[in-house]
Amino acid sequence: MNGPGIAPVAVERPVPEPGPGQVLVKVNASSLNFHDNVNLMGLLPGPWPRVPMSDGAGEVVALGAGVEDLRLGQRVMGAFNPDWQDGPPTPENKRDLPGDSCDGWLQQYRVANATGVVPTPEHLSDIEAATIPCAAVTAWAALKEANIGAGDVVVTQGTGGVSLFAVQLAHALGATTILTSSSDDKLKIGSELGATHLINYRTTPGWDAEVKKLTDGRGAHLVVELGGPATLAQSLHSTRMAGTVAVIGVLSGFDLTPIAVAEVMLNNLRIIGITVGNVRTHREVCDVIAGNRIKPHISHVFGWEKLDDALRVMRAGEHVGKIALTIP
Repeated sequence: MNGPGIAPVAVERPVPEPGPGQVLVKVNASSLNFHDNVNLMGLLPGPWPRVPMSDGAGEVVALGAGVEDLRLGQRVMGAFNPDWQDGPPTPENKRDLPGDSCDGWLQQYRVANATGVVPTPEHLSDIEAATIPCAAVTAWAALKEANIGAGDVVVTQGTGGVSLFAVQLAHALGATTILTSSSDDKLKIGSELGATHLINYRTTPGWDAEVKKLTDGRGAHLVVELGGPATLAQSLHSTRMAGTVAVIGVLSGFDLTPIAVAEVMLNNLRIIGITVGNVRTHREVCDVIAGNRIKPHISHVFGWEKLDDALRVMRAGEHVGKIALTIP
């Protein structure tokens, strides 16, 4: 990427060498997130030029001095927030974001700090693993924030990567899941992945009332809020007393939206922003994925030279779950 809104171009560089505490990863796959779409539109600040894409997976092909926890040939994923190891976020530990403030994963070889990569679950291919760093970690972070467990109710919006991972992970925890979408065909896929109840918000525009109906008038313990300004009010109304709304997406735009402050106060609602998660959360979700043999739903796979085609699919809303890119 040579500047805001300028299509990426191929550039040849020497294969780098890892320094102390670093590894060299042969990158075999990446995946496309809404975050990357915004980045590729030139709407995120950062140095120019830079390599895009926050997600990447491959294998370790060289070790820097002092690296003991990883081995040559080990398959790994890059962490979305490689410096945010644990605990709460800070400006310092969220400063270096691959694809934003430093080069991302749309390259054949990438040097990363050994502490900023996570081993890939054995049952996943590199293409599947490349869908985890942003979408799965985000979904798991939301579930953790609400302490979701067996018998709880989770509402999640749409059938993109974060939402479908939320369905799969909540199902693995024994929670009831309510999935909303404008497409019955996409909802059917969500059902196959573990969604308990399905709501088409085009035929049922009052989906918040339907959530209340499905939960005996109580509402959900957690709403995974992906729509943004257009859906936040209904998300709040869908949440039970002392429940959580995890604000993750801005699919309907970046405009300000009024909040029913009295509703939030009287129902002790908790609104929290989620920007993916730390490396510990990444490791935790990989344990859950491995333990439950969860496979991500990937509707489209493109070669990395077809990034423009992948973006067109995402912007048209034609995908279900994730869009992946192979890297030779």
